[in-house]
Amino acid sequence: MAVPLRCLCLCLIVLLQFRVMEGVGHEESTISRVQGTEEMESFNSSMPGRLEAEARNENAVEDPEKIVSMVELPGTLRHAVIQERPLWIIFKRDMVITLKQELLMNSFKTIDARGVSVHIAGGACITLQYISNVIIHGLNIHDCKSTGNAMVRSSPSHYGWRTMADGDGISIFGASHIWIDHNSLSNCQDGLIDAIIGSTAITISNNYFTHHNEVMLLGHSDNYAKDKIMQVTIAYNHFGEGLIQRMPRCRHGYFHVVNNDYTHWIMYAIGGSANPTINSQGNRFLAPSNPNAKEVTKRVDYNEHRWKHWNWRSEGDLMLNGAYFTRSGAGASASYARASSLSAKSSSMVSSLTSGAGALRCRRGYQC
Repeated sequence: MAVPLRCLCLCLIVLLQFRVMEGVGHEESTISRVQGTEEMESFNSSMPGRLEAEARNENAVEDPEKIVSMVELPGTLRHAVIQERPLWIIFKRDMVITLKQELLMNSFKTIDARGVSVHIAGGACITLQYISNVIIHGLNIHDCKSTGNAMVRSSPSHYGWRTMADGDGISIFGASHIWIDHNSLSNCQDGLIDAIIGSTAITISNNYFTHHNEVMLLGHSDNYAKDKIMQVTIAYNHFGEGLIQRMPRCRHGYFHVVNNDYTHWIMYAIGGSANPTINSQGNRFLAPSNPNAKEVTKRVDYNEHRWKHWNWRSEGDLMLNGAYFTRSGAGASASYARASSLSAKSSSMVSSLTSGAGALRCRRGYQC
């Protein structure tokens, strides 16, 4: 299962990036070699595959008739993410990128926005479709729109017709080994993060979510059995003001929800259907004042005879203002083993564990 690890120092990203570029190993074996911190300038200047991405808004094709002559210009984010070789993508300056069409990424890419303020906002956003080994770190993603019915390039040698996208902040579609870390996400047309169609080995950590209805969908539909392989870790995130539901909403797979801070919901925090395994450990849940919305959980199936067998457990969670978690299932150890990816810290530490959630406010030449 993907291993969520707090990005406490620059060295974590450095070593994990080497793992992604090599395409071997697991986070735990790589991170175990972390010895200390490094300054951004020192490792960026020597990192293989370094590419500085500068903002341009004319990144996507507007006229299909001109597709043959279309060339994504070097120095743009779209040019960087579609390359077929491994790349660590950094940014030359603060910028707001408004994408006309989906940003279709290729495998073995790290987007690293530390040291600058980068917003992807007001247009299309990010799609990870049938790819693997991707890190997205340090972005502000908000106000994403539904786009499509256009030709969009996905590699230097391929472009294709894209139907209308939903308008997710980050859409993970049949992808694996994905790490979404230290981003700030809000106010998109559909979900902030959706993972569907057999996606797995996903870590969503240290993010700050605000001002949105359906925050996170994990699993395509109740009838899509291939999502039974899905394993997702949700760790050290802050679910903040203006959120309504789906933090996350799960189907079929195995989900470790650990050491997150839930300070706002209107309907519920964690929901699901189609027999997902949910392992909630060491979280802090602050219920809203509405007496009818104190329950953390929601089964999207009103037949208790069915859902009482689903494995949903709460261990060491801190329940505030009347919050409560409805447990179910027999607690089969084999099932929870697949929904366990790290040792949970005490819920009393959640405030400090999530204090740096969201895009980091660090600058070049200084440690994050």
